[in-house]
Parts: sequence; C-alpha cells; structure tokens
Amino acid sequence: MTISPADLHARETPKTLVLDVRTPGEFAAGHLPGAVNLPLDSVSALLPELQDAAERHELFVVCATGRRSADACNRLAAVGIPATGVEGGVSGWTAAGLPLEPGPAPSRAVWAMDRQVRFAAGSLVLTGLLLGRRAPRARLLSAGVATGLVYSGVSNTCGMAALLAKLPFNRPAPTVLDTARAALRD
Repeated sequence: MTISPADLHARETPKTLVLDVRTPGEFAAGHLPGAVNLPLDSVSALLPELQDAAERHELFVVCATGRRSADACNRLAAVGIPATGVEGGVSGWTAAGLPLEPGPAPSRAVWAMDRQVRFAAGSLVLTGLLLGRRAPRARLLSAGVATGLVYSGVSNTCGMAALLAKLPFNRPAPTVLDTARAALRD
C-alpha cells in the first residue's frame, strides 16, 4: 500500500511517523520534515521498537524513489507491522513541490548511493578498458559491469548498490540507531 506525497503532507499529525530507510548520507542531504532515519539494513534490529511505535503511530516509509521503502514495508508486513510507502519517495516529494528538511551534517562526508554506484561502475569499466590494451581478456571486466547495469535497469534492482551498502563508511553509526530508537519510543 502506498500514499501520494500530497496526501501524506495533508495528513501529517502527531500520530504520523515517517521512517526514512535511506543511508545516513542520503538522509543528511535532505529528508521529509520530522522523518526518522532508519537505514533499511537496520529495520530488523529495531522490530520490537517498530511494533510498539505502530501501536501509537501510523507508520509511513520513504526512500529515494520507492523501491527500498516497498522492501521495508514488505519486511514489516511479514511480522505484522502495518506501514505505508510514500509514492516516488523523496524524489516524488520534491517533485510535488513539498519542502525538505536539511539533515544533520554527517561526521564524515559520504556520497549518495547512486553517486557511489556511478563512480564504481565507471571506474571498473575504465579499468577494464585500460587493462584491455595489454591483456584483451581484461575487457571482460567492462563487459561484466555493462551487463550488470543493463540488468539493473531492467529489473529495477542494483546489486552494486547492495554491495556498496555493506562497506563500513555506508553503515550507520551507532548514534543513528540510538536516535531512531529514541524517536520510536516517543
């Protein structure tokens, strides 16, 4: 189940709780007013707090475009926690002309995930092409990345983003989860 950004904006009450499942770096770049940063990989760790929060609040889940929030809503539904996704995510919110709230400055500068994917994919393709001048089989690296990008576009998933999300600098700092826990208890 999803809700349009305009409908969510009109519906905001003290009983409304917006969970932003993007990375802390993405959250810091701007988020829905009052949203709580709960990175997708951390949803399972906070299920008891989310269950309690769902008894007091109506939960709405947002990400950049809607794919991660749909995944989070499915994970929550699997354990009996009702949550509604925001259509189009933060991109849909801003496209509707609704304001974003700036996030806290991260303790370290982390690029948004889409930028990390573009950088990594471009670097791997370039490396494959350059190495391919001496060892033609190295061009298979470029072909493999290109194949992955085509699959990513067709399936609307991104294996490279999933891998990059596991890197230490993309993992949420403990304070992010502490902040989320506190917000869920309120």
